[in-house]
Amino acid sequence: MADNPIYRDGRDDTRINLNQAHEVRYWTGKWGITETVLRAAVAAVGVLVKDVEAWLRRNGHV
Repeated sequence: MADNPIYRDGRDDTRINLNQAHEVRYWTGKWGITETVLRAAVAAVGVLVKDVEAWLRRNGHV
């Protein structure tokens, strides 16, 4: 999900920006998780989507 919702071409689809409400909505909806779980994942492994998704899988959230 791009930081700027105007860009739809995947310019920044490898990172999660928790300061952008639309990104939090997108990622929590995509994975079916709460914002609390998303924030815990980012705190644990950083903002890279691949790392967050791996953490979610390891911890039984996805």
